Amino acid sequence: MSGALVGIDVGTSAVKGLAIDADGTVLASAEAGYPLSTPRVGWAEQDPRDWWEAAESVIGRLRASTGRPAGIGLSGQMHGLVALDSQDRPLRPAILWNDQRTAVECAEIEATIGLERLIALTGNRALPGFTAPKLLWLRRHEPDVYGALARVALPKDYVRLRLCGAHATDVSDASGTLLLDVAARRWSGEVLSALELDPGLLPAVLESPAAAGVTADGIAVAAGAGDQAAGALGVGVDGPGPLSVALGTSGVVFAALAQFAADPDARLHAFCHAVPNAWHLMGVMLSAAGSLRWLRDVTAPGIG
Repeated sequence: MSGALVGIDVGTSAVKGLAIDADGTVLASAEAGYPLSTPRVGWAEQDPRDWWEAAESVIGRLRASTGRPAGIGLSGQMHGLVALDSQDRPLRPAILWNDQRTAVECAEIEATIGLERLIALTGNRALPGFTAPKLLWLRRHEPDVYGALARVALPKDYVRLRLCGAHATDVSDASGTLLLDVAARRWSGEVLSALELDPGLLPAVLESPAAAGVTADGIAVAAGAGDQAAGALGVGVDGPGPLSVALGTSGVVFAALAQFAADPDARLHAFCHAVPNAWHLMGVMLSAAGSLRWLRDVTAPGIG
């Protein structure tokens, strides 16, 4: 292999990048931050163009240190709704994973599809952080924006779109939209039809190692993974056995599965893993209040 492998993570506070060699030795690192907007209580938004500017800066600095990359991989914050027009321009700020405005839409999704069927298809119940409730919120509260909507992207996938022109995502990140048939690893026609959402808005879904596109100067860009699946791979959780624990803006316990197995009560997220034909379960806590509810419901159901 000639040239470094570059990994780019589109996080909630910054784009972080590493250049490594074929053996995994870190050759260079770079980071560029950006602001978080909270225009109302419970809302969390960012300008997707800030992600791209930060990614350009990070890739440029890594390239200056290590030369032309042999390939680029992407990971990033999950669930965010990037609404794009027909020219791939953002129609509004992205609504992030930690935004809490969609309680009404979550209830609507579960009532429309049925909780049991929703869990069977998507591995999850409707939660405000997921992408599908955000789409319904946009349709209800910002009809002009929704009417101009031509494409929907997840955060890392907007950076990919700018990087190589490919409108694509990977199965692990797509699992967090509440629109994926997680067992079948493809968009769920049943969910999209029930919610009256146009499948043409959605990106192509690829396995994480697949090449999603090529930059203008011929560098392959991998489909990549959502941040938790990518992080789990980084610490060796690529199959059943070991668990990983991540404590940051959110708290996550991650376990890989050899086959799809949703928690019937949706206490744990069931997603596709970044490993082809593998899945994973996650216990996730977004806040102190969420942590207490999770402890009550999962670890100590007798606590009142």
